Amino acid sequence: MTPELLSEALLRSARELGFARVPERAVLRPRGAREWGTGIALTLAGPAGLSGPEAAARLRERLVAQPGVRGVEISGPGFLNIRLGEEADAALLRAVLARPAPPALPEDPARDAAAWAAAAGGRGLLVQREENPLFRVRYAHARTRALLRGGRALGVRPDPGAAAFDAPAERALLALLGERARSARHLVRVADALLATERARSSLPVGDEKPSAAHRARLALAQAAGAVLAGGLYRLGISAPDHL
Repeated sequence: MTPELLSEALLRSARELGFARVPERAVLRPRGAREWGTGIALTLAGPAGLSGPEAAARLRERLVAQPGVRGVEISGPGFLNIRLGEEADAALLRAVLARPAPPALPEDPARDAAAWAAAAGGRGLLVQREENPLFRVRYAHARTRALLRGGRALGVRPDPGAAAFDAPAERALLALLGERARSARHLVRVADALLATERARSSLPVGDEKPSAAHRARLALAQAAGAVLAGGLYRLGISAPDHL
């Protein structure tokens, strides 16, 4: 179960229960490790003549039977807090990595800066410094490519199935990868989270460390972050070089 599949399950459940005016998508907000919150029951309650908690209770009955869902709690006026199983991390990474890779755009600094400014605003976008958000996004993408090259040299292959992420930085990055947003702001958040994750715990063995399942999992996390950054930059019309 991934966030996208969870959103689809929520909408499908709402339709099967006969709710009117089911929205096109269910907005999910990260609430913790493998936990997502949604207020969709509040949207559905009014047209159905129900209170928020009543609508949430009906949805909960359907959701708890979904594969990968480990628990559903109702809070406040009808918010649903949905907890997924540990396999959700690996499923999310596999889903991200299964997306088609975008075509490579040729580097054009002037075009890239103009496209970013149109999407996010800002000045000094040609300056290759950390305070430049466009530089951080492209640098983070290039960093993921370098990690994959380093992994090949060390015989470490990315493996989503080895996922066992418990560090706060890793959890934050996973939550961002599970969001549907692909705005310039979202790309900056993904880039900053990826760089924070690498500062906290390297994807590759350091010093006398031996390659382990943890390294394979972290490398898969970095690879997925790179895929999200590359796809987001392409949609904005900005190049995503492998080297900076």
